[in-house]
Amino acid sequence: MKTPKIREVREAITAVIKGPYTTSFPFTPLKPADAFRGQPEWQEEDCVGCGACAEVCPARTIDVIDEGNTRTLIHHFDNCIFCGQCQAYCTTKKGIILSNEKYELAVFDREQAVTKVEKELVRCESCGGVITTREHLMWIARKTGSLAVANPVLVTALNRELGATTDPSARGDKPLGRGDTYRVLCPSCRREVYITEDWQG
Repeated sequence: MKTPKIREVREAITAVIKGPYTTSFPFTPLKPADAFRGQPEWQEEDCVGCGACAEVCPARTIDVIDEGNTRTLIHHFDNCIFCGQCQAYCTTKKGIILSNEKYELAVFDREQAVTKVEKELVRCESCGGVITTREHLMWIARKTGSLAVANPVLVTALNRELGATTDPSARGDKPLGRGDTYRVLCPSCRREVYITEDWQG
């Protein structure tokens, strides 16, 4: 029984001479390790609003809300488990990044424990359904390069980005037909166009 007592006395004397083993946080800023996973942060310029982060989040802390012509992505970091899946599966690889600096996340009201990013939506010009965000569409067009000409939606979106605009409402209530091939349509409406074109309805 003497050995443990001697060790305890030695540790007590060491603590008195050298000071406590604990850090002086919060009085001295803490420097986390390089691989520390802190609060996920949206990178406004690199996020295309595709919603892939919400799809892979195991804790379901990211909401995707489509209202009008705006998509809002909301991250509830009070329920976040900081697993890093959102960063690992981000479409652009830079849209959301886990900070190694933001770790003091305590709040008095859970309504404050949210971060948001908003993106402009692209909707089907026939049925009004959501296709994706404008930035996501442009990102796909840039990634596919010259192959974008094989996709009517990408070609139309690129033409409009360059200023070659068309009035989506010009056709009025006419049924979908050949003239709608180069409109921004969802997969269901585009299928209807192709079926009408190939089999006349």
